[in-house]
Amino acid sequence: MTKYIGILTAGGDSPGLNAAIRGIGKAAEAFGMQVIGFRDGFRGLMENRTMRLDGAVLSGVLTVGGTVLGTSRDKPNRMPIGGKRMDMTDVMLDNYQKHHLDVLVCLGGGGTQKNAYQLVQKGLNVITLPKTIDNDVVMTDVTFGFDTALGIATEAIDRLHSTAHSHHRIIVVEIMGHNTGWLALGAGIAGGADVILIPEIPYDVEKVAEAIRWRQREGKSFSIVAVAEGAMSKQAAAVLDKAAKKLSEAEDKATKKKLKAKLRELEGQHVGNTLRLSNQLEHLTGLESRVTILGHVQRGGTPSAVDRLLATRLGTACVDFISQGYYGVMVAARGEGAEPVPLEEVVGKRKIVPPDHPWIQSAHRVGTSLGD
Repeated sequence: MTKYIGILTAGGDSPGLNAAIRGIGKAAEAFGMQVIGFRDGFRGLMENRTMRLDGAVLSGVLTVGGTVLGTSRDKPNRMPIGGKRMDMTDVMLDNYQKHHLDVLVCLGGGGTQKNAYQLVQKGLNVITLPKTIDNDVVMTDVTFGFDTALGIATEAIDRLHSTAHSHHRIIVVEIMGHNTGWLALGAGIAGGADVILIPEIPYDVEKVAEAIRWRQREGKSFSIVAVAEGAMSKQAAAVLDKAAKKLSEAEDKATKKKLKAKLRELEGQHVGNTLRLSNQLEHLTGLESRVTILGHVQRGGTPSAVDRLLATRLGTACVDFISQGYYGVMVAARGEGAEPVPLEEVVGKRKIVPPDHPWIQSAHRVGTSLGD
């Protein structure tokens, strides 16, 4: 019997999404399966907005950035409807059944894995693919989108060296990564940054300044500081840890709600203050300091060959798993292959940079300061 596959892309856009959609669509065609796409993530599934993913649509999308399906950050159980947030999972279940789907494929990062698992618990057959430039999805070697963003951030650091050297400045370049430092660490090492600051290692601004002053004494009149957007000082980390501890110890709902709001307020004050860091370094070193925030440019454009290959590999493996009856799993990259990982082992977790990771060791050995 013909199997019917639904696909949606959710969360932030990422290079390689179209390559993954194409991989699923073309492999499904070879198996005699029918594929439809839902527009704009889980909202499209709720509103039953679809498009047919046939050969004409899939032709030429391999090299295109973004997603032909569109995306959103809407959550199935907290969908904005008329100014309120409502649980629309039952509506999604109805639309799933209307299209006689055998499986729904969700492409996304950590939030998408969690949202997809909610649908699994409602009885839908779901398979996910790990997508994010942050590379923070657990149980997979790597996520597609990461390699492209890594190349863009590295090229930016390469180019900033010219200005930093010419004007004898500190250039602080902010790289995406609110909770994890894979992108800033990788690009910092590849681009030869003199200082790399990541969320996993709270920094001492005086030690960062001393690393720059040491370069001055060595006759090097410029420095490149690669900082993840979620990096923070040791003092800020201590404040947030204290607030998080209070939240975890709270018992009644009203107190939890109040403390959660306070924690968000503190995070807003302490996370992402790259301009403040730049001003501090300028004051402590006597060098001019300038900030460059790469922002969404890291997510756009043509996916790298590595991401096209990875996304195609995971997309075709996804169809293989569907043909074998694997549901409720994420298609994880393993070496040059792929394997299905139960979603319950993925949701609610984040892959962070461990303190003994080889990249950390390499950064230290080439003389890069991590602010610790």
